[in-house]
Amino acid sequence: MSEPVIAVTSGEPAGIGPELCLRLAGWPGAGRPVVLADRQLLQARAAALAVDVEIRDFSPETPVDRNTLEVIHVPLRAAADAGRLDPANAAYVLELLDRALAGCQSGEFSAMATAPVHKGVINAGGVPFTGHTEYLAEKTATPLVVMMLAGDTPHGPLRVALATTHLPLREVPDALTADLLERTLRIVDADLRGKYGVAEPHILVAGLNPHAGEGGYLGREEIEVIAPALERLRADGLRLSGPYPADTMFTPPVLAGGDAVLAMFHDQGLTALKYATFGRGINVTLGLPIIRTSVDHGTALELAGTGKADAGSLFAAVSEAARMAARKTS
Repeated sequence: MSEPVIAVTSGEPAGIGPELCLRLAGWPGAGRPVVLADRQLLQARAAALAVDVEIRDFSPETPVDRNTLEVIHVPLRAAADAGRLDPANAAYVLELLDRALAGCQSGEFSAMATAPVHKGVINAGGVPFTGHTEYLAEKTATPLVVMMLAGDTPHGPLRVALATTHLPLREVPDALTADLLERTLRIVDADLRGKYGVAEPHILVAGLNPHAGEGGYLGREEIEVIAPALERLRADGLRLSGPYPADTMFTPPVLAGGDAVLAMFHDQGLTALKYATFGRGINVTLGLPIIRTSVDHGTALELAGTGKADAGSLFAAVSEAARMAARKTS
């Protein structure tokens, strides 16, 4: 059976994405990564960093050569300098995503892994954009997707999904409805089964308020929204525990009993996840009709062009995408 082909979008051209992608040359892991980028950008960044890499155009009929970097050329809209954002390239960044998505939908690619983009410069380029997760959901007409970050820790794998993603904190309580929680938890349960091979997932659910509301004295969302939603889903056979106080649910004894965590908002879950796994963690979009993984960090403009950026998260994202793709076809 041929190896899964993983489309790797190189992300913001002024950031560290292009130079991280250069390190996929000689890829020793599972899958066949193919970088989507401007070929001249990659060559220029390789020359600036004195990286000796052979770049060739991807052709599915050509045998894999582990000593080369396979590339699909997508032209920049404007010249790109490391560390210097240019809104003129906002359309280029989105073209990378569109090309990868089209390939996943057609079967050309088995999955996609994404290097970081810069939300601010995309918006400055005239395109409303809140993140990969929301963009891919809209492009695939998926009514709800779930952002989940994952990584290995000394105590085992940690997976943290989010009920809400890129929202201002003051908007989170109004966004947390019983319907949202039920739909989100069903997606997490389904993809833990289908994409991760967990036969009977056990999901640990955080509360929203300090001490999970402390019986209503510190907030009533746990009593009025979260707990009733969990009870309805338990009646349908989902294995759910909580709501837990978020300040203690990330301790090893609690995590040991679960396959994933559902946090109520972005920083509640990802602060703990990134502390435990940064540099090795990945982002996975659950609920999409395709497989998509990503790095767990940003564009790191201050490191772009220095050769000091750590490629560990990109390697983990490509590896996980390949594992999920292989599991899907097995």
